[in-house]
Amino acid sequence: MMPVQEPWNAAPDTIVLAGGLGTRLRAEVPDVPKPLAPVAGRPFLAWVLDHLAANGVRRVVLSVGDRHGAIQDHFGDRFGAPSGPLALAYCVEERPLGTGGAIHAALGACATDPVLVVNGDTLFDIDLKPLLARHRIAGRPLTMALHRAADTARYGRVGVTDGIVTGFEEKGVHGPGPGPGWINAGLYVVSARLFDRFDLPAAFSFENDLLAPHLAALAPAAHEADGYFIDIGVPADYRRARAELAAW
Repeated sequence: MMPVQEPWNAAPDTIVLAGGLGTRLRAEVPDVPKPLAPVAGRPFLAWVLDHLAANGVRRVVLSVGDRHGAIQDHFGDRFGAPSGPLALAYCVEERPLGTGGAIHAALGACATDPVLVVNGDTLFDIDLKPLLARHRIAGRPLTMALHRAADTARYGRVGVTDGIVTGFEEKGVHGPGPGPGWINAGLYVVSARLFDRFDLPAAFSFENDLLAPHLAALAPAAHEADGYFIDIGVPADYRRARAELAAW
């Protein structure tokens, strides 16, 4: 599909990464893939799609893998959000591709340039228009949305200098200790030809195999934003999402 330059008053096609195995959540939701994990009476992915629709997105490519048939059966090719319907397409991983391989493969199903990329297990409730405007003004192939976390120990910390992402302090033994800072919110604006200049395998991690080793060459624009943020990747935060989104 030949991508077209998206007008800046409209939201582009969006890739939602929904193919993860969700092994850390198996004790909480053993019978369904992670995107279908129930949160306040509906699948978590429905909350993500609602946020996209409310920001003007009208077409989503779901990158799916683990038990993808259950996701396709549940959502079909159309999602009826209160703010307007979303057309849904699917890019199925026949084998695990990692986050980078999944984005690269799904770009072929997108009709706009740039595209949004969202993690299907993360909800970052921000206005997408300033993020898209930041990407346009910066003129770089990649823009990253960053969330200000009170404690970065779980996520790792992102370094920013003059509006450009300049470093990552990874989580873990040698990563940042408790304390506030900017974290990668798993929300990107990606130009269609982002991967063209790099020799990458079919399966690779977007964060570990592209962002980290090629950070200086990419020089991603940083978009620092406030807004509700939840990542259901671990049981404690999944339980927190169930309580907080029910109240919301």
